[in-house]
Amino acid sequence: MAVATTFKIPDLLQIAEAVAREKNIEREEVLEALEQAYQKAGRAKYGHEKDIRAFIDRKTGEVVLKRYTEIVEDAVENEMTQLPVKIAQKVQPGIGVGDFLIEELPPIDFGRISAQTAKQVIVQRVREAERKKQFNEFKDRIGEIVNGIVKRTEYGNLMVDLGRAEALLRRDELIQRESFRNGDRVRAFIYDVREEPRGPQIFLSRTHPNFLAKLFAQEVPEIYDGIIEIKAVARDPGSRAKMAVISRDSSIDPVGACVGMRGSRVQAVVQELQGERIDIIPWSPDPATFVVNALAPAEVSKVVLDEENRRIEVVVPDDQLSLAIGRRGQNVRLASQLTRWDIDILTEATESERRQEEFRRRSGLFVEALDVDDVIAGLLVTEGFSSIEELAMVPLEELAEIEGFDESVAGELKRRADVFLEKRDVEREAHRKELGVEDAVAEAGHFTPGQLVILGEKGIRTLDDLADLASDELIEILGEDAPDEETANAVIMAARQHWFADDAPGA
Repeated sequence: MAVATTFKIPDLLQIAEAVAREKNIEREEVLEALEQAYQKAGRAKYGHEKDIRAFIDRKTGEVVLKRYTEIVEDAVENEMTQLPVKIAQKVQPGIGVGDFLIEELPPIDFGRISAQTAKQVIVQRVREAERKKQFNEFKDRIGEIVNGIVKRTEYGNLMVDLGRAEALLRRDELIQRESFRNGDRVRAFIYDVREEPRGPQIFLSRTHPNFLAKLFAQEVPEIYDGIIEIKAVARDPGSRAKMAVISRDSSIDPVGACVGMRGSRVQAVVQELQGERIDIIPWSPDPATFVVNALAPAEVSKVVLDEENRRIEVVVPDDQLSLAIGRRGQNVRLASQLTRWDIDILTEATESERRQEEFRRRSGLFVEALDVDDVIAGLLVTEGFSSIEELAMVPLEELAEIEGFDESVAGELKRRADVFLEKRDVEREAHRKELGVEDAVAEAGHFTPGQLVILGEKGIRTLDDLADLASDELIEILGEDAPDEETANAVIMAARQHWFADDAPGA
């Protein structure tokens, strides 16, 4: 067996302590790096294929080298690291399969090459420990504002020294016309931290919407304390921004608190953002009110919401159109980003023209379909009827209550509506057959004659054609006449039933 099995490096623990303090990492990580270095040097001396491990006593600083040999059954895959159990039991009785035969090795004399290798291992492990600590520290700081000093510039991107780490402020995350030189102080928002092979990457931004929100949190104590909440922010960095706020205390005006005495609070943020104009507006849970507020300073006459598609139509006085849209569409674009609604802006004149055109179109429909005069057609449109189907379905009593109508007029209108729809359905049924749409398609989806014509014109004529569709495709084909997604899925599954019947045993 080997002779001297341990050796002690003078001041080893003190060195580990010093490195740990200098690099601001744990002493244990430094000692583990040293163990890896001695282990690598040991394998270089005794054989890289062997399982040699190094241990440092955490109290005395003694270093022990040991060789580990795994005990296996008769089949040995690696003679350097494995030993048959029969042979192992002659050396150490009672040892079993899965155990390790542990031999202590004599100390090694670090030569120049071994010392250099050990140093590289230690440096690498210490660097990895530093990176891990940086990542763990900064990943919890995403969403914070930090101050740093510009260390260098690479292709317009700034490398910022944060003290314990280096961060990247990319050129597209800088406000337009903004420039920094080496040594300048910079304030920015941490929006992402990623662990990459070259180390943790900390990404900064001065254009992120939350940078503006965090700046206000620093300037407005009510936001920091949670009395005022910033609900949404939209920015055109360096030019203009909109911020929606709400107060949890009815006695505090959220807009006034953010503006500050003589605008002191908002001006502090504006100066940091290179003169960016900031509109502070009250948030509202009502979409229409919120959109009207967001379009300030433009005045709004009327809004029409389409909640299903999250679109809102806004009517403004003719002289307010340019103000509502803003320079290059900036005002309406920021309002749309802030509210997360698609906004269409019309002038009162345009909206009036469109309304008149819609009135003429609907009146013409009733005149042609029901063979009535313009007065009766106009009354129907004024009462809100937009199709012959609506007229046919309305109760007779309700139709008779319209001013200028009586039961006889109402009854005649409903009769003419029924006749028109029956005639139209017969024509559509004939067209459907000309297009070659199978009866089975009609039965699978309970489609109307009009829907069957649309399907036939789009090439959907057999059950297989229908079964091959996805629900969103069927909805897109039918357009305004489309069912909801759940119904569309049920229709397509019904069309596919014959596939399963054909595959059934004995079919």
